[in-house]
Amino acid sequence: MKNHAQLRQEVEKALQGLEVWQGEPQGLYQPAVYALGQGGKRIRPVLALMACQLFGKDCALALMPAIGLEVFHNFTLLHDDVMDKAAIRHGLPTVHMKWNANTAILSGDAMFAAAVSLTAKTPPASLPAVLDAFHRLALGVCEGQQYDMNFESQVQVSMAEYMEMIRLKTAVLIAGALEIGALVARAPETDVKHLYAYGNKIGLAFQLQDDWLDLYADEAKFGKKLGGDIRENKKTYLYIRAIEKLETEDRKQLEHWFSVATTPDNQEEKTVAVKTLFEKADAPRDCKEAVSKLFAEAGKHLSALSPLTDPAALKELQAFSAGLLGREF
Repeated sequence: MKNHAQLRQEVEKALQGLEVWQGEPQGLYQPAVYALGQGGKRIRPVLALMACQLFGKDCALALMPAIGLEVFHNFTLLHDDVMDKAAIRHGLPTVHMKWNANTAILSGDAMFAAAVSLTAKTPPASLPAVLDAFHRLALGVCEGQQYDMNFESQVQVSMAEYMEMIRLKTAVLIAGALEIGALVARAPETDVKHLYAYGNKIGLAFQLQDDWLDLYADEAKFGKKLGGDIRENKKTYLYIRAIEKLETEDRKQLEHWFSVATTPDNQEEKTVAVKTLFEKADAPRDCKEAVSKLFAEAGKHLSALSPLTDPAALKELQAFSAGLLGREF
């Protein structure tokens, strides 16, 4: 069995060895190499490999679909950055800033094609189920992004609507990674479902943690300027929870700030004012408590796995997940 650090090394080695990026024209492929080389913990492919070895199988069987998930994830980031007009990711200029928006869109399209091709390099016995899982998660991410865009102009967003949006936009990819790894390992159907449910809870917690980190992280480690969600009028957990709890006048003030566009002149004032209102409603504290609750619920699904799982591999998965939710939180 390999630990998460060794699995990440396997992922990095495989990413660097992909021949597709050596093709022409380099103007199409170079931005993809740049995006994939920006770092990150390679969470999704590592989870897929962990799920495979959880059932005693060689994680190499799941390496190509795992790499496909990482390429797909980075493709979504290229397009997200264009939509959000984000200038920085992982402390570096985003692809559309380094090149241009058209390049980011087209290179992202090429990455999606490469992701499908890599996912198809799955052992034949598992291929139909893996491709079905991949297509479901890919559509889910697109649906989540559309809901996220809708919420920008939607006056009221309920907590239930928000949680469904982040389930689609973020959690289905994490849950799908575990599902695909388990499918490659030919795990029992009940175990596949428990791993998917586990990943879903972890994915929700991961996104709520990101909502919190957007205001309270160490900016240098976070890799982008803090307060981006406020500047973009994103209705995150913090905003929705504050709207639920604030008294009428404070709620109106918060709604006012989110009804106006952010400009260089009001940017700092807006961020400070909104952050103050969030804290008045105890929304940051509630967010952290929600993360802890989701993590506890996720653990119940791991406890329900069959005795077929490798105890050491299960312990490694638990430790890796706990480490993700311990990042500066």
